Amino acid sequence: MKVYNGVEEFEKLTNAVVTSGTFDGVHVGHQKILNRLKSIANATNGETVLITYWPHPRLVLGSDQSIKLLTVFEERIKLFDRFGLDHLIKIHFTKEFSKTSSQEFIKNILVQGIGTRTLVIGYDHKFGHNREGSFEALSLNAHTYGFEVEEIPKQEIDHIAVSSTKIRNHLLNGEIHISNQYLGYPYCLHGKVVKGNQLGRTLGFPTANIQVNSELKLIPSSGSYAVLIEIGTQGYKGMLNIGMRPTVNQEDPKQTIEVHIFNFEGNIYGKEITIKFIKLIRKEEKFESLEALKAQLAQDEQSALHILSASDLNIV
Repeated sequence: MKVYNGVEEFEKLTNAVVTSGTFDGVHVGHQKILNRLKSIANATNGETVLITYWPHPRLVLGSDQSIKLLTVFEERIKLFDRFGLDHLIKIHFTKEFSKTSSQEFIKNILVQGIGTRTLVIGYDHKFGHNREGSFEALSLNAHTYGFEVEEIPKQEIDHIAVSSTKIRNHLLNGEIHISNQYLGYPYCLHGKVVKGNQLGRTLGFPTANIQVNSELKLIPSSGSYAVLIEIGTQGYKGMLNIGMRPTVNQEDPKQTIEVHIFNFEGNIYGKEITIKFIKLIRKEEKFESLEALKAQLAQDEQSALHILSASDLNIV
């Protein structure tokens, strides 16, 4: 997959099969669009093109400065690449670009810039200034500009329409199993292992403290989780805690992300680590003593091992 910083770097194609959107999370609804994109391209000997935007429009337009993302751009590139797309165009989203009318977008980007022959969009896709463009608007222009447009119906799971917003809300409630179902893969955090106070070692559960790579990344709710860990090419099982550590950190509470890797010994300070969330074990709580905390950690370990050994565990 070739990545372009703007349409200016892109060389117009003769048979481009195109989709456009933010695609935060690249969830199962997005995947339905990408699979259809590939199917059309294979049937028509075309090339797939995905247009996406960075930063997230809601961050630029000020509609929600506090929004946290399911995937930062580097993560999105890896997810798109899994689908075998041919071209990825990143458009730098600015307030000036947001003023582009739907007609200008169709003419300058879709037609003259890319050479769109088929456009595939999601059921709720809007584009152009003030989101004035729609499937109906695209359909009206399709014949004029010589391309076809196809709308993909919403993806539902248990009769609930999947969306990035719903996934964010489930993550903030600790409902990892629902989020993963909607994403089609385990929710991930990527970061670097940094020094902590090494309290876990004294409790018999040494932990690696994780500094997440991007401040824009959504952190799930406080609690203990069963997780899978990747360090380089090696994979491990473990349990992770997100929270303020109320039992031991009452004077200067700060959120920490700490992972205990099962059956692991070694120095990984400064190394990059990937955490795949599988399921919430319990919400964060304050214990009466360190002994009570230690006993709970032993129970958490058994819970995590049981979850991670489930026969129907499907990891992508």
